[in-house]
Order: sequence, then structure tokens, then C-alpha cells
Amino acid sequence: MTDTSKATNAGLGTFERWLSLWVALAIGAGLILGNLVPSLFGALASLEVAKVNLPVAVLIWAMVYPMMVGVDFGSLKHVGDKPKGLVITVIVNWLIKPFTMAALGVLFFEVIFADLIPPDDAQAYLAGVILLGAAPCTAMVFVWSHLTKGDPTYTLVQVSVNDVIMVFAFAPIVAILLGVTDITVPWDTLLLSVGLYVVLPLIAGYITRRRLLARGDEPAIDAFKSRVQPFSIFGLLATVVLLFGFQGEVILDRPLIIALIAVPLLIQSYGIFFVAYFAARLWRVPFNVAAPCALIGTSNFFELAVAVAISLFGLNSGAALATVVGVLVEVPVMLSLVAFANRTRHWFPKG
Repeated sequence: MTDTSKATNAGLGTFERWLSLWVALAIGAGLILGNLVPSLFGALASLEVAKVNLPVAVLIWAMVYPMMVGVDFGSLKHVGDKPKGLVITVIVNWLIKPFTMAALGVLFFEVIFADLIPPDDAQAYLAGVILLGAAPCTAMVFVWSHLTKGDPTYTLVQVSVNDVIMVFAFAPIVAILLGVTDITVPWDTLLLSVGLYVVLPLIAGYITRRRLLARGDEPAIDAFKSRVQPFSIFGLLATVVLLFGFQGEVILDRPLIIALIAVPLLIQSYGIFFVAYFAARLWRVPFNVAAPCALIGTSNFFELAVAVAISLFGLNSGAALATVVGVLVEVPVMLSLVAFANRTRHWFPKG
């Protein structure tokens, strides 16, 4: 379903084309294992530093590292020559996304689902989805960019610009939308996540790229990425198993609440993607910039959202639950959008 790259390894190409099926199986495995051996997943969930789960961090690192090998540092100085993708990313992520997420939360939790959700719970779920809407993705977007053959160098710049804006804009936007004035940004979570998911794999990718270029130029890089690509895909699947395993009992105990929270998140995800995607199409942005540009806003920095929800409202709060639901719906949604983008790449100029 995600017809991403015609890899030199035919088996890998087939595996990628059925990636949505493997993810569905990984979701099922996570739910089953999370209920069969909750103590194991509880132990794994407890391995965290500053609300960043270390097993998940390692797996995301394994996913991101191969993409970082493709970053051409010599091309960074030319990114400013093509500003359209950055302009769309900034406008959609910071001037549209947080406010549409808040509006959808109010619409569903306070109006459409008013008879199904107690008012206090509705306010808590609203707070959770607002936190998600104000935190665009940092790490996983490299995976989605790779699956659409996005420009890794431009994607790095888009993510870096988002991270810089997040440092200054996240707390004020959340404070305005939640009406909470004493928001403390968990800097340890933010900095550790960026360090683990962006800086470290970027340094490792840079070192690897230099060594490969010294050996055999670009063909050596392509061959290396083909060899390590299976680890990236398996890392994605293992991450899905862990995320759903961590919440396996909650999902099966409260399926209706999970489904209700997921509704505005799903509408927001698809809506934001199409706003950015069609803006890029109208502006004739090349596909290898347009696809990551749209996917960045769709995906969320869930570690930051979860950490703030817990610090503000508590571990067992509805706000924390809503941020976790955002984590659970993200991978299936993103895979469907990756598939859509790959099927419509002919709408855009080539990179």
C-alpha cells in the first residue's frame, strides 16, 4: 500500500509495499501482548528519562539514522533558494494547526459528544488534543519523508525550523488556548528528545556519509542505505508494538472513549495534511519537498505533549489519555497519507 522505493533488494521492496499490513499486525500484537504480559510492558514503560521512553528512543533512532546518511550538508546553503516549502510548513504548523485542533476539540467534546462525555472529562480531553495540536513532529517525520522519497536535506531544515519556533511559541500558544498561565515547558523532555532523535543520528549519519563518500561516492551511500533499510522498517514495527502494548489494557477497557477522542484527531490529521499538500500543489512546490512539508504538520511531537499533559493535569488525567490516543492513531494515519502522497506524486513538479 505504501509503494515507496524501488529498492535494489526486491524482497525489501515487496515488504515496503505491504507495510500497512505489517503495521496492522504489529498493532494487534501490541494489544494482545499488552494484555497478556502487562508487567513486561510496564517495566519497559518505566525505562524513561525526562518522560522520554528509552526503548522507544532507541527504535526511533534506528529508524532515523539511515535517513540522516542521505543528508547532504553541502546542499544546506541552497535550501534558502527554495523557500516555499518552509513558508507552508511554518504557516500551517503555527498559524493554523493549533487553532483548528482547539476548534475541533470544542466542537466534538462540548457539542457533538456532549451527551456521551461528562463536562469535566470533556475539558480534560480538550486540553489533551490542544497540547497535541501545538507540538508538530520532530523525529518520525524523517521516516515519513523517506517513504515518500522526500529530500532529506530539506526535511532536516524544515524540522530544525519547527524546533526553533517550538522553543518560543509552544508555551504561549498553549497558554492562550487552554487559559492556563503557569505552563512550564519541560525543557529536559524537549532538549533530550531533539538530541536523541535529531542531533545524535545526524552526527552519526554525517560521519557515515563522509566515510562512504571516501570509499565510493554516491553509489556507496545508496548501497549502504539499502542494506540498513530493513532495520529502519523493523524499528517502526517494533515501535508500534511497544506503543500499543503500553496502552493495551486501557484501549480494551475504554474502547468507546478511545474512539471518541480519536474522531477529532483523525479529522485534524487529514485536514491539516490536505491544507498543506494542496497549498504546495497550487504553489508548484516539488514533490520531494511538498510531501514532507505536509507530513510534518500532520505528525505530532507526542513526547512533549504527553509530558506537559502529565505535569499539568496528572498521569491518570483525561488530558494525558488524549495525548496517548494521539500517539496510537498517528502511525496508521501517516501510512495512509504516505500511500496517498506516493500515488499522487505526478501532481507535482519533479525535485
